[in-house]
Amino acid sequence: MDLKKVSENIKVILDEIEEDTTREGLVKTPERVAKAYDFLTKGYRQNVDDVINGAIFEEKYDEMVIVKDIDFYSMCEHHLIPFYGKVHVAYIPDGKIVGISKIPRIVDMFARRLQVQERMTQQIADVLAEKLQPKGVAVVVEGYHMCMMMRGVQQQNSITTTSAVHGAFRAEKTRLEFLSLITRNRI
Repeated sequence: MDLKKVSENIKVILDEIEEDTTREGLVKTPERVAKAYDFLTKGYRQNVDDVINGAIFEEKYDEMVIVKDIDFYSMCEHHLIPFYGKVHVAYIPDGKIVGISKIPRIVDMFARRLQVQERMTQQIADVLAEKLQPKGVAVVVEGYHMCMMMRGVQQQNSITTTSAVHGAFRAEKTRLEFLSLITRNRI
């Protein structure tokens, strides 16, 4: 990403909204915004194989593995305004498991792109299904969208929930078990 070019364009935007870009508080804002966008979109410069980094292991475990309450922060591709929330991921291994820290890293890789929640949910499920070839994968994302909270309909407490399932999680019993486990209180 060309930070200088992004910075110059942010200055143009500030000028267009009639801000004084020579004012002390705004002098370095274009550079800060460029660096923020570089960080907030780092997912474009990552790939899943580097994120997983070889942490897929042979294991005979064949029960549900769940990582829930994974925080995510993303940017709505329609308004360039943040949305954030929690991701819950489950898979049923079929001979392979992934290092547990890799699941939040995969979530972050997809969240750090301009997104819609529906696509992000599907991308997480699809990549786990592809890389692990498990008996099933389930992903539920609960998001708060600032584009709905601070503009438009201004709904402060609405939560958008999306899900994507593969394999065994398409069966009602397995899906219900997953949903009951992610809604259960902490130990």
